[in-house]
Amino acid sequence: MNFLDRTIAFISPERAYKRMAYKQAVDEMRSYDAAGDDHLNAGWRAINAKAESTDGMYRDTIRARSRDLERNSDILESVVLAFERNVVGGGFKLQAKTENEDLNTTIETLFKLWCRPKNCDVTQQQSFSEICQMLVRRQKVDGGIIVVLRYIDDGVVPLSLQLYEVDDLDTMIPTTSTKKIVNGIEYNAYNRPIAYYLKKYDAYGNYIGTSERIEAKDVLFLFKKKRPSQLREISELSSTLPRVRDMNQFMEAVSVKERVAALLAVLIKRLIPNGNTNVGRSSGATERRSGYAGKMLSPGMIMELNPGDDVHVVQPPAQAANSAEFIRLQQRLSGASQGISYEVAARDMSQVNYSSARQGLTEDQKTYLMQQQYLIEHFLIPIYEAFLESAILAGKISIKDFHTKKESYLKHEWVGPGMKWIDPLKEANANKIALETNQTTLAEIAGNTGNDWREIIDQRALEIEYMREKGVISSESSTESEEIDQLIKETDDEKPEDES
Repeated sequence: MNFLDRTIAFISPERAYKRMAYKQAVDEMRSYDAAGDDHLNAGWRAINAKAESTDGMYRDTIRARSRDLERNSDILESVVLAFERNVVGGGFKLQAKTENEDLNTTIETLFKLWCRPKNCDVTQQQSFSEICQMLVRRQKVDGGIIVVLRYIDDGVVPLSLQLYEVDDLDTMIPTTSTKKIVNGIEYNAYNRPIAYYLKKYDAYGNYIGTSERIEAKDVLFLFKKKRPSQLREISELSSTLPRVRDMNQFMEAVSVKERVAALLAVLIKRLIPNGNTNVGRSSGATERRSGYAGKMLSPGMIMELNPGDDVHVVQPPAQAANSAEFIRLQQRLSGASQGISYEVAARDMSQVNYSSARQGLTEDQKTYLMQQQYLIEHFLIPIYEAFLESAILAGKISIKDFHTKKESYLKHEWVGPGMKWIDPLKEANANKIALETNQTTLAEIAGNTGNDWREIIDQRALEIEYMREKGVISSESSTESEEIDQLIKETDDEKPEDES
């Protein structure tokens, strides 16, 4: 009860009672602590607005800061590299799924040839896998990236990819009475992109003041849409940047402090009073005093002090011993905000055992699978469809009824980079049991390791046949596994009981 309540109670206890009853009812009606306006939330001011209203004002600033830390922060680079390494890795493998196996082989062979830098990249500098890696990186750092399909006859197939940064969108194109243009993108009434306006540059990379209008059907704008009202990208690292910057500044301060503490300096103080360097009968001339402005400690430094000067050493407490745990916590939080574990972000496995490492790896793989699925649905599938149509129009692949049975010929699958496990033996036994009990398929097992099940079978058939020709395994054996099982059984029988 405050002073006002006590005063009212003194004058009119009835009014005071009603006042307290009403205040208690209001307090009970406040169901959410996060909505309170007490001293704990005094500095928390938030508004509800469309995504473009909240993102558009800060988009360029966040992107610039994200790029700055990408260039200068090893902590942030480790997070970005984790996604490049695990989402794309060595690249995706194409599996054509038409009803004709010979046609599937032809398509896959031609696509593998097209994936070379001189065929798939309009600049002839990046392979298809390297382009995929750049897509993952720029989407993580910048928030998005733009891919334009260029139908030029400059390779095995008249199709090349040209990459644009989100900065290349001409945001100065105004909206007209007939066209709705927002931040360089033209939309229809349902906010579906119709065209993109991309800046033109001269040979030196200078903007020449004009833009190119490109139909949306030839553009792939890759960004993660988190709200229905969101029209453009926002850096996926926005929630991580402040923490990474604080860590960089903290480690720099600790590094400077430790370097200073590690220095050995000898300061010589002359004891002759008043700086008089003459003894006995002398002219009484005093030595010229020197200042200390700009002086810095250096290893093995020896310098003289002016007469009468003394030294006071400021020695802050050591930080190196306590900084490791602090940095570990910050890295853990930075990785968690991006959906990956501390062990992946920091490449530090000293804090885990087998069970926790496997659980963390499983959760990390779910994050990578989400990114892979996005890349497949928004980039790889459209690219494959454009590639196949271009190959057929150019006569590289002959399919007479392609346009009447287009859907059946466009069937395909993408196999992402394989996921390796901590204990391959346990995983192999689990896969064997699951396969024998029809709980999985060879295609699924091979896909999890980044391989094509048909290539595995074809290669193993060649190897087994070759081993039979060379007498490594007997021709009477139906399978190689029977020979291996027999060898293992004979070896186990020869072992002593204690050794078994």
